[in-house]
This record gives sequence, C-alpha cells and structure tokens, in this order.
Amino acid sequence: MPVETPGYYEYFGRTFKLDSTPSGGLQGYLLNLDTGEFDVDSRPIKKVLFATSTSDISKLTADDFVNETEELRAYTLAGEGPIFALYDTIDAMFARKDVESRGFTDQERALIKSLRRRTFAMWEDELARRAAGEPPSFTVRRKNV
Repeated sequence: MPVETPGYYEYFGRTFKLDSTPSGGLQGYLLNLDTGEFDVDSRPIKKVLFATSTSDISKLTADDFVNETEELRAYTLAGEGPIFALYDTIDAMFARKDVESRGFTDQERALIKSLRRRTFAMWEDELARRAAGEPPSFTVRRKNV
C-alpha cells in the first residue's frame, strides 16, 4: 500500500508528521511538549496508518497540522523572545473575545491563523539553526499545565 507523504496527524493529543526517507522508508516525527521540537519517533507509524475514526488518532491537513502544533506549543510552553510575544498576542485576542462574550470576527480568525503560521515558521528556522550548530536564540520551558 503506497503511503502519501508528508502525512499529518493528531496522535493522542500531540501532532505527528510522517515523511519519506531517502531510501524509500518512512520516518515519523512526534511533537515533544517539553521542548516544542519534533523528535524522531517511528513507533506511531503503524497506528496512524491503520487508525479508525473512533481512535485517538486523526489525519490533519497541512494547515490544521500547523495550527494544532502552534496551539499545543502556546498552551504547554513558556519562554522569552518573539515567538512567545506572538503567542501572548493570540492569548490576548482569546481573552478579549471571552470578556466581550462574542465569537471571533473573520479578520481575527485570519490574523490568528497568520500568526500561528508565522510562529511555526520561526520554530522551523530556529531548529534548522540549532541543527547547523548555532546556539539557541531563545529559551523554552514547560508551563505548569
């Protein structure tokens, strides 16, 4: 059975990416809620490929994967730097909506989606710099959630 890659999933409350290896195999990457990074973890591959709709595993679109990943990072992680300032901006938008007892406007939804795409890209850039041997440009810690 051919597998389309990349594949994006929610796996027991975390995001999981399935990708092809140069040798034609499959490699999995599971979001680490302590670091915000994706750890190489191929153990979930069979489970995500053969999941049923009643399980704790669901297929995501690329956009939903980015949104879900950033929602999880913002909820579970704290730190200093521009990524966390953008998370604070999103949190303030949610707080304002709740205080005003209303839903988001289309413009607010679009802004949140745009900010989450931006923070996702910032994480990707940061992790690429670290992989190249550069020191971290920000610190991160797990929130007490």
